[in-house]
Amino acid sequence: MISSVLPTYNRAPLNFVKGEGSWVTEADGRRFLDLGAGIAVNVLGHANPALVDALTTQANAIWHVSNLYEIPEQQALADKLVDASFADTVFFTNSGTESCELAVKMARKYWYEKGQPEKTDIIGFEGAFHGRSSAGIAAAGSEKMTKGFGPLLPGFAQVAWGDLEALKAAITETTGSIILEPVQGEGGIRPMDDADLRAVRDICDDAGVLLILDEVQCGVARTGKLFAHEWAGISPDIMMVAKGIGGGFPLGAVLATEEAASGMVAGTHGSTYGGNPLACAVGNAVMDIVADPDFLDDVNRKSGLLRQKLEGLVAAHPEIFEAVRGSGLMIGLKCKADMGAVLQAAYDADLITIPAADNVIRLLPALNITDADIDEALVRLTKAAQTVEKTL
Repeated sequence: MISSVLPTYNRAPLNFVKGEGSWVTEADGRRFLDLGAGIAVNVLGHANPALVDALTTQANAIWHVSNLYEIPEQQALADKLVDASFADTVFFTNSGTESCELAVKMARKYWYEKGQPEKTDIIGFEGAFHGRSSAGIAAAGSEKMTKGFGPLLPGFAQVAWGDLEALKAAITETTGSIILEPVQGEGGIRPMDDADLRAVRDICDDAGVLLILDEVQCGVARTGKLFAHEWAGISPDIMMVAKGIGGGFPLGAVLATEEAASGMVAGTHGSTYGGNPLACAVGNAVMDIVADPDFLDDVNRKSGLLRQKLEGLVAAHPEIFEAVRGSGLMIGLKCKADMGAVLQAAYDADLITIPAADNVIRLLPALNITDADIDEALVRLTKAAQTVEKTL
């Protein structure tokens, strides 16, 4: 008999009832150190006072009015994002998946309005994850994402991760855009080299195509810059954002240049909930904190501290781990042992990590994790490694 909740998740048998900072409490009273942050969502931890205050203050004023009317909180958040980024304009969504849908529509509408409606094709990279909508799975292209969901939305192709010669060869007269994650998340925490990211921008410029960046997971200060592409000194034409921007409240966005967004006039897109007062009140509070240069400096300091400790962990347990990779506080532990066994041993040590492809576990802690909690994370990761070693 099917459960009342559609059984599309392989859930761990854990029921968290309270969270504070980087800690969550299970219904049985156990306290878990959370290095997953709701899959890079809770960038300021659980029950952050600034976010709680923003949400409750707004809840006592007005919750929802729809985009038929002006929304001051939305305007304020859009202004902050524009001021802090490459973008000239912002559309608010509820999720990264919705942001992907709009990014694809925006890119295709751009070429249609430019009198080149044939330029519909979008090239991505193998190992990508762009959400689970029809456009998202077609953009990623993997069998895991697409099997059984055909016919797929046409106009998408993929090349091997980091293969820039293949990327150039794949561009045709019908190519309108290239889409990529500066750091692949689900694909196993694979950063694109800064030089390669700059080369992709040059390829787009030379071929006259748009660059769409998916910063749903790697954006919002996760890598130590507000957005990951800033490390390479480049700008996209269109960018997808979600997860961390709401600090745990459902919120996403598409940021774009005025030129790239020029086809999206009144009536071409909409959202009932997107950018409502509650979501944007929280988003404003998040931005006020994470865009501060001192906060970003501290993310970089903490990421250096954590990475140094993880390198020591890998060296001490070579039968369990192979390498540390990633950027900022978006870190992957490449496992030599079975990743699932390591993940379970971490649960047994009251530690939350996140699975990824390529036998990698992801560490995506709150960006304001304390140094003491970083130390405790290493204690528990060591315990997990020792547990797995006993089974080898």
